[in-house]
Amino acid sequence: MREAISLVPFLLLKYQMKEPITKAEMLDYVRRSHQDYFPAVFSRACDCLHLVFGIEMREVDPSSHSYILVTSLGLTYDGLLSDKQGIPKTGLLIITLRIIVVEGNCASEQVFWEGLSMMGVYAGREHYLYGNPRKLITEDFVQEQYLEYRQVPNSDPACYEFLWGPRAYAETSRIEVLKHRAKFSRCVPRFLQSLVDRASRNEEEGAQA
Repeated sequence: MREAISLVPFLLLKYQMKEPITKAEMLDYVRRSHQDYFPAVFSRACDCLHLVFGIEMREVDPSSHSYILVTSLGLTYDGLLSDKQGIPKTGLLIITLRIIVVEGNCASEQVFWEGLSMMGVYAGREHYLYGNPRKLITEDFVQEQYLEYRQVPNSDPACYEFLWGPRAYAETSRIEVLKHRAKFSRCVPRFLQSLVDRASRNEEEGAQA
């Protein structure tokens, strides 16, 4: 787990720069004593990129062991700014789509946020990876037409619900999202906590420097 976590920031940087990656480059981020276990480290890092950030590793040249990183499940949105700064938001988008599918293709706002709270994402709390979750989901994802966020008809007081938007239907499928769910439930919460713990340590070290 530790070696995979050390590799992930480098892979995210390469994604932001839209640059290919080689095995030789990745080995520089794995301790010499663990390089014999690189296939397992590589597999774990790929799983975490896919499940947490919605990014997939694809091999482009087997002879040179070179790869590129692309968004998962056919989605074309990553939420990066025009200058490529920030963290890919595709992983959170996939999770929101999954919650809606599991709830019968329409999730009430209460159930929706309860589902996200299980991975430490709350409507009124800044998130280490995703920033302001409410704005990202109810504004950005809606403007990108991945989600619909609408008032439940005749509700008083007003209640809201989430549905898939037209772009989600055009780019992916319920089956692909549910496949992602099965893998997600096994390993993401623990890895996400490891990332947060690492970030906290880096901040503390920076404050002491």
